[in-house]
Amino acid sequence: MVMIGTDSHKRTHTVVALDDVGRRLGEKTLAATSDGHLTLVQWAAQWPEVTFALEDCRHLTRRLERDLLTAGYRVVRVPTRLMAGARRGGREPGKSDPIDAEAVALAALRHPDLPIAELDGPTREIKLIVDYRRDLVAERTRVHNRLRWHLHELDPSLHVPSRGLRRYCVLDDLAAALQGFDGVVARLARELVDRARQLTIQINSLEAELRPIVRRTAPSLLAIPGCGILSAAMILGETAGAHRFRNKDAYARFTGTAPIPVWSGSTKGKVRLNRGGNRSLNTALHMIAVTQSRGYGPGKAYLDRLAAAGKGRTEAVRLLRRRLSDVAFTALRADERARSQNAEQGAPATLPAAA
Repeated sequence: MVMIGTDSHKRTHTVVALDDVGRRLGEKTLAATSDGHLTLVQWAAQWPEVTFALEDCRHLTRRLERDLLTAGYRVVRVPTRLMAGARRGGREPGKSDPIDAEAVALAALRHPDLPIAELDGPTREIKLIVDYRRDLVAERTRVHNRLRWHLHELDPSLHVPSRGLRRYCVLDDLAAALQGFDGVVARLARELVDRARQLTIQINSLEAELRPIVRRTAPSLLAIPGCGILSAAMILGETAGAHRFRNKDAYARFTGTAPIPVWSGSTKGKVRLNRGGNRSLNTALHMIAVTQSRGYGPGKAYLDRLAAAGKGRTEAVRLLRRRLSDVAFTALRADERARSQNAEQGAPATLPAAA
């Protein structure tokens, strides 16, 4: 088996081929275009069994990954930290494109259980929409903050309810009130009101676009009490296929809800808070936990039992997130099995893809 590692840039890819014991078989630099990818496929055809290892930087490797998968090659994704560790332990000092590509291939050889890339599916679309919506929400928050300062300068008595700038009726009243003011500050405030309205329209339309996709893709996930469209979309997009994880514990490590063991002398068996994992997934699970803690679902009874046992509020919610990670993993697997069965029966179905 030959492992081909890649070091990708905007305009070029440098690849290095290693055998199964890490000996270099060849290297090549080619253009980061479809023609360059075809040249790479033709170059790799000299070996009968080839796996490509790509450093996990999706924006640079997305087109290359798709072309290699379409050509029928197996592609694995190597986290940057593993590549950096392999480069530090390499026999050739320095940093260059061939050295980095070889480090990616060595990391893939040392870690045979790396994530396997797949062709894009519905989860890729969901992730793109969720990420774009998140950017728009952040931009709208900045617009709201600037608008509030301008309103305070114009007239401190102009009262805007908390989160009121998300409502069209509040924006209409503000636009009417600002017509009575002159000057640059008033003009900027009117433009910010218009911008806030446009952003809200875009954000709401993206959520409406997500609704049918998520309902079709993850009905079991939506059945979890407290899991709405946005939470389910975040979980789907960031998970990118529950089949990538060997069990619920591995998924909990990915979501950042599994505690980290601490063994040092007499502290055997103790754990500490995991501050790693996918923070977007962790946020989605936290939103579900907070919703259930308010009495919507079984989470409230679980938190009450923990409180009776002496657990604090923060620790109890953390334990609830860990349970919800298992529940979400089970629901995701159930939805994937249902889609597979529909595909086998000839019904139209789309498979999830790593995003």
